[in-house]
Amino acid sequence: MTEQEFLAVVMSNPVNRAIATRLGAMGLNDAWLVSGALFQTVWNLQSGKMPGHGIRDYDIIYFDTDTSWAAEDRAIASAKAACADLRVEVEVRNQARVHLWYEEKFARPYSPLQSAAEGIDRFPAVCEQVGIRPRIGGFETYTPHGFEDIAGMIVRPNHTPNFDAARYLEKAERWKRLWPDLTILPP
Repeated sequence: MTEQEFLAVVMSNPVNRAIATRLGAMGLNDAWLVSGALFQTVWNLQSGKMPGHGIRDYDIIYFDTDTSWAAEDRAIASAKAACADLRVEVEVRNQARVHLWYEEKFARPYSPLQSAAEGIDRFPAVCEQVGIRPRIGGFETYTPHGFEDIAGMIVRPNHTPNFDAARYLEKAERWKRLWPDLTILPP
């Protein structure tokens, strides 16, 4: 799958298209639409399902050195207002803040990030490691391992220092119920 093929499929989901197009107006630094909304749209079309099937939420990540709760709350409110008409769950997270709460939530340390793309690099499965954002004349993609696992419907662990095998398997099992043709690789 090429980048252009990937973008064509992802943008066939009208919610992805709307959010990706609106990202620039949200006022978020280094903002990306990421993960499930993207790779799951590909899986849906490959499986003959509607583009939004099984997509629990639409994740937006960004990077802002203001790591206060108030700043992130403003970003969340901005994104939710920009997407209110879409009637979907939109999750917004400042990647500069992840290290502040991650260990308490997941019982593992998480070293600070320097960009939103570094957050994508740490997603638990290779197929999750994808983001898009608007650029002049189109969209930019970021996928450190390419589109092979996404197109092949392969769930492969991404062994980063914060990798959690139980969390990986929990996600993989949920996905397998929704997309039975997936190949799940062991953690």
